[in-house]
Amino acid sequence: MRIGELAERAGTSTRTLRYYESRGLLPARRSDNGYRTYDEDDLRLLRQIRTLQDVGFELEETRPFVDCLRAGHPAGDSCPASLEVYRRKLAELDGLLGELSGVRDQVARQLAAAERATAGEEPPAPRCQMTG
Repeated sequence: MRIGELAERAGTSTRTLRYYESRGLLPARRSDNGYRTYDEDDLRLLRQIRTLQDVGFELEETRPFVDCLRAGHPAGDSCPASLEVYRRKLAELDGLLGELSGVRDQVARQLAAAERATAGEEPPAPRCQMTG
């Protein structure tokens, strides 16, 4: 299939496919007339990349999954390098969840303090902040 058909079937743009090609994630095969050609295996690679990116993986993090598929494995995450990427991503997400939990706790404390300070009081009237 040609690049336009692959882009349509993968739900992406031809520009994205060219970018993936330039990064070595998508093979660069040409027909005799110079057109890029792709097959079902390439579509499978693209679907793997897109699935991972949709859940937050950086493009370079998809490389071990693509390499695993290219090596003939039935799934992109059936190789040790792919599993290691999963482990790193989980550790990264756990760290982010910890940070977000800390921020949430701080906001909850600020809200509680603000509610205690204004309990039973009318909210202050808006003030003009213009200086002259």
